[in-house]
Order: sequence, then C-alpha cells, then structure tokens
Amino acid sequence: MKASELHDKTPDQLRDELVNLKKESFNLRFQQATGQLENSARLKTVKRDVARVHTVLNQKAAAAAAE
Repeated sequence: MKASELHDKTPDQLRDELVNLKKESFNLRFQQATGQLENSARLKTVKRDVARVHTVLNQKAAAAAAE
C-alpha cells in the first residue's frame, strides 16, 4: 500500500483500514506463535502499513487544525 493511495481516503476510511490491518497483524502474530506462518515477510509489510495509516491520519488532523 502506498501513501499516495491513503491520501485519497477519508479519515473514516483510514480508521477502517487501520482496524483491518491490526486484525491481520494479530492473526499473523498468532500464526507465527503456533508455527503456522508461511510468509514471515508479511508481518513487516503489515506493520509498515499500520505506520503509514497513522502518519496520514496525523497529517490530515494537523491540516484540519491549521484551517
């Protein structure tokens, strides 16, 4: 997921995306703990996507506060 894709979304859509990513992160960590995780690189990408969503949400909040 690219940050440019996230900039086009509304804050509500970003929050929904964040919830979905956190659920996926939980499931991946659970699979890793039980030894069922096949693609360990997915953990890293989901973690970075969560950070991207947080960054875009903070940028939108700062822009709204500046107006």
